[in-house]
Amino acid sequence: MKKASLALLLLVIVVALSACGSKNNNASNTANNQTEGNGAKQEVTLKVGATPVPHAEILNFIKPALKEKGINLEVVEFNDYVQPNTQLYEKQLDANFFQHLPYLDQFNKDKGYDLVSVAGVHIEPFGGYSKKIKSIDELKEGAKVVIPNDPSNGGRALALMEKNNLIKLKDGVGISGTVNDIVDNPKKLDITEVEAATLPRVLDEVDLALINTNYALEAGLVPTKDALFIEGSDSPYVNILVARPDNKDSEAMKALAEALQSPEVKTFIEDKYKGAIVPAFK
Repeated sequence: MKKASLALLLLVIVVALSACGSKNNNASNTANNQTEGNGAKQEVTLKVGATPVPHAEILNFIKPALKEKGINLEVVEFNDYVQPNTQLYEKQLDANFFQHLPYLDQFNKDKGYDLVSVAGVHIEPFGGYSKKIKSIDELKEGAKVVIPNDPSNGGRALALMEKNNLIKLKDGVGISGTVNDIVDNPKKLDITEVEAATLPRVLDEVDLALINTNYALEAGLVPTKDALFIEGSDSPYVNILVARPDNKDSEAMKALAEALQSPEVKTFIEDKYKGAIVPAFK
């Protein structure tokens, strides 16, 4: 009886060890398949948030090139400047492409985020637009002017207005200026801050709107033709690919950055946007 019990115990131990070994082998095989996939790397998906024009257009242009490298680029379009950063931080996105560094720095500071710039891609010269006047010299006293309400773009708009002699800001504030920093407003312009995305929509209702180029393009405006005044190509506001510290150095992210700074993208930007957008790389 004791011999039978001992034999049965040994049989149970052998079966248990075999099952454990089989489980470990399966986990090992799964890991190998995820990294190798029958001798080749499994396709990686990168989910990137972007505003429609030009960012999503540029990303969609490089999709085929990334596909050849085993990267499936999923472009998620946004029409605001908040959700792409929030969703990236919360890991609903792998990266985003819609903003310049001053905006990212301010956003990180305000939200306590640690999002990082991966690569600079292009410059979107900021411009002043109107459907009521043909020249800023025609601006009347008390004219209604709208600018973006986020700090980085609002300061950028005010700096551009100062450059065109519409206002005078406190010395030293530069692109960090606010409406409270205006020390001289000779035409007593009525300056209102509104959400950047709504600027083209209120253009009919105001005398002058300072609009981000991506929103201007979406609204059918041609910056090089329709803007009364516009930033030069020396603008420091380079639009950047942004990621998190935990994935910024991944192979897939490096491949995405390389594709965005490729000669093909440079040609695409120059041919499609004809000066409204300028490549920020050589």
